[in-house]
Amino acid sequence: MTDQSSQFSGTMEVQERHKIDTAKLENYLASNVDGFEGPLEVQQFKGGQSNPSYFLITPKRRYVLRKKPPGKLLPSAHAVDREYKVLSGLAGSNVPVPQTFCLCEDEDIIGTIFYVMDFVDGDIEWDPALPHFSNEQRLAAFTSMNTAMANLHMVDYKAAGLEDFGKPTDYLARQISRWSKQYRASETEKIPAMENLMEWLPKNIPAGDETSIVHGDYRLDNTILDKNSKEVIAILDWELSTLGHPLADFSYHCMTWRLEPELFRGLKGLDLESLGIPTEEEYVAMYCEKIGRTSIPNWDFYMAYNMFRLSAILQGIMGRVVDGTASSQHAKDMGARAKPLAIKGWEQVELMLK
Repeated sequence: MTDQSSQFSGTMEVQERHKIDTAKLENYLASNVDGFEGPLEVQQFKGGQSNPSYFLITPKRRYVLRKKPPGKLLPSAHAVDREYKVLSGLAGSNVPVPQTFCLCEDEDIIGTIFYVMDFVDGDIEWDPALPHFSNEQRLAAFTSMNTAMANLHMVDYKAAGLEDFGKPTDYLARQISRWSKQYRASETEKIPAMENLMEWLPKNIPAGDETSIVHGDYRLDNTILDKNSKEVIAILDWELSTLGHPLADFSYHCMTWRLEPELFRGLKGLDLESLGIPTEEEYVAMYCEKIGRTSIPNWDFYMAYNMFRLSAILQGIMGRVVDGTASSQHAKDMGARAKPLAIKGWEQVELMLK
């Protein structure tokens, strides 16, 4: 397997299609961010398939800027303003998030809307096997990820000022409809498994509805780990966050155990016991204990739904590759995984139907 940490972590010179007017940005920040002092140096982070992210370096402080990509965009996609809102709403909670400084909706500054947040100095890991960690460090990382997600789902979203952050009901039905439409809008080939999922899923949504803040893309590589304790000190990439079903959110995170390393940074097929990593069952039980549940019914439905959803997300990346607006040089490789993810999702359904 390739070393994804070296491919996606760290910074690079700003790519030509993502260049911004540094002087104009510096003037804006000087007027809108308390304590900002130039001169400003701008680099681009390697990671991020959707919204280009920039490392802003000044003599006294470092920041991160997230912006919409240039070009034609899918409706409701690349919602950096929503990222800013949820990060600001979670400030002061027991959910680890970076401090936010400003949201700029004036596209004349750097071409698209953007927001600026604090740079959190820690480690971003892309391989969930955490090959350079000890067993104790792996357990600390996974336990902390589990705790952070449970804490997110227990936040009082009304008290956080996020009551209007999404619709509080029918999350699964709306998500299946949304991602079916997004998939169609970026479709580059017919995938029979995806057709099957789009027909079967809306007809088989489990009864019962719950609402919490959901991250929407909670994975190891969307967290920052403390360099020493290996615990989560910041959760990143809130573009897909909304009010939704916490079990849909948690099961997306748990796809890690169902996917092979080469397919999508998974753990399937690895000797978890020798690595000190909890099994899927142990990890689910850990979450249930924190959240006050005894079990999670319809677990396999949630897995099939999330494989469908991830396939649609990856197809969106492939659509941007074709349009020439993808923000990562590795986007084509990511987009090519849409079809095998859809096949895996339909296999989950077939297992339930046996």
